[in-house]
Amino acid sequence: MLRQLGHHGPVKSPTYTLVEVYVVSSIYWYHFDFYRFNDTEEFVDAGLGEYFRNDSVCLVEWPEKAAGHVPPADLVLVFRFPKNHHHSGRVLELSAHTERGQSCLNTLKSLIPGAAA
Repeated sequence: MLRQLGHHGPVKSPTYTLVEVYVVSSIYWYHFDFYRFNDTEEFVDAGLGEYFRNDSVCLVEWPEKAAGHVPPADLVLVFRFPKNHHHSGRVLELSAHTERGQSCLNTLKSLIPGAAA
């Protein structure tokens, strides 16, 4: 996603840093990875709630590790391996969980050739 929006620098996993920040145009993108959380309160202790604003995009891996503190997802992305063994790589499934997410999904579908309706 970042590359498509013009980001040219490295895109790193936030497994140990918890969050990586990317500025694309006037939008702040925050990539979180809560895999290492042992308790949901670690989200609060780290002060991460301030990142979840209307003027930012937050990509969250392992959101269940911060359950009760992370706002509900607008859009959920799931990577799966295709059932058809003739295809390599992964399949990306997107599902909207809010009106805002549905609007984003509709825009994405209009921009991606061959996207499932």
